[in-house]
Amino acid sequence: MALIKSISGIRGTIGGAPTQGLTPVDVVKFTSAFATFLQRKAGRRQLTLVVGRDARLSGDMVDRLVVGTLVGMGVDVIETGLSTTPTTEMAVIDNHADGGIIITASHNPKHWNALKLLGSAGEFIDDAEGKEVLRIAEADEFDYAEVDELGSITLQDDSIDRHIARVLALPLVDVEAIRKAGLRVAVDAVNSTGGLAIPRLLRALGVKEVVELNCEPTGRFAHNPEPIPANLGDIARTVAEQHCDLGVVVDPDVDRLALVCEDGTMFGEEYTLVAVADYVLSHTPGNTVSNLSSSRALRDITTSRYGRSYAAAAVGEVNVVAKMKETQAIIGGEGNGGVIYPELHYGRDALVGVALFLSHLAHRQCSASALRSSYPDYVISKNRIDLRPDMDVDALLVAMAERYQHEQITTIDGVKIDFADSWVHLRKSNTEPIIRIYSEAHSETAAEELAGRIMDDIRSLM
Repeated sequence: MALIKSISGIRGTIGGAPTQGLTPVDVVKFTSAFATFLQRKAGRRQLTLVVGRDARLSGDMVDRLVVGTLVGMGVDVIETGLSTTPTTEMAVIDNHADGGIIITASHNPKHWNALKLLGSAGEFIDDAEGKEVLRIAEADEFDYAEVDELGSITLQDDSIDRHIARVLALPLVDVEAIRKAGLRVAVDAVNSTGGLAIPRLLRALGVKEVVELNCEPTGRFAHNPEPIPANLGDIARTVAEQHCDLGVVVDPDVDRLALVCEDGTMFGEEYTLVAVADYVLSHTPGNTVSNLSSSRALRDITTSRYGRSYAAAAVGEVNVVAKMKETQAIIGGEGNGGVIYPELHYGRDALVGVALFLSHLAHRQCSASALRSSYPDYVISKNRIDLRPDMDVDALLVAMAERYQHEQITTIDGVKIDFADSWVHLRKSNTEPIIRIYSEAHSETAAEELAGRIMDDIRSLM
């Protein structure tokens, strides 16, 4: 059993004793704390919050607890039901709500669930706000409404359709070009709400034929839901055997997008953002942002191909969004397949990622593999070092920064060391005694060798 309380929400395994897993007691407690935080911020009890969820097995149970608690706090609830994370974010914006709660554990396995917390802009709450919610929860600083002040519930079951309509209305989404391309696209939605959203979006975009895999939103994930190559064998075979032009893969809450080329090879999760940014930059001059653990390919095309500025943010969507606003970036995201397009909203959104990518592919009139080969080639290696619980991780990271002080060092999130043709990013975990080690180079061998050298350095310091 596990319960992880962080600034962005509460995540845990279903079942067990309170505080040991995500139990009904914990759901009620943290929902009450979040409502209290928003009420204090607004200076009134009566608020409107949007609630949406993915299709995982515990979703209905957690949703009922969240909605009931909010009503008990005097909050009016707009219930989107089975939805996606970006759809819920859009619903907060479109309904001028005071905030929202997304019930999803993202790419975690089926026995996990979580409450993700949104402010009135439809964006995740920031570090200071998250800490205040946790403080309120720990202090039990909440009280419930009298019977005449209870909140109400409004069902808004067309939220996905509204989201799709907003995507289709974007100037750079070229439905006519996609229709003329006559594309055949396969979709793996891992038995969650992507199965409701992505096939519907593809058909609205004019895709000629949609091949559906795992699109029934049963919550019984057909495979590990993280959209990485090791979990995507079925769709890779389907794309190749059924002569599809592209494979589209999303995680359970549809904020991450992975793509499969027409020959069954991976386009590369890191390159989802690179390709979409290439398309956006070719039509709209501007800056880009990704996090420190994302591929250098985005920086390369931004600066070399378009002569614009690239900036790196600390890992985490809220940090990327903050940096995008600071630098007035027109496109950004994270290398895990998260595309953030401010023209629509400031949130990772697989729907807008699909629409922009297909527009790009239709304009280029080439195969997905040919498009992928047009970008700089990099490979990321992901490793970790386990530490003793008593070790001073911060001191180890400081020592590594000193050891490589002659290279370009970034310390806004752990330690990133940039070499001429490669980089390595060292980050400590907030939940276990480990250091995560991400390295990137022009080949898998070079990336792994760099990671091995850095890991040897860390061991020598230990």
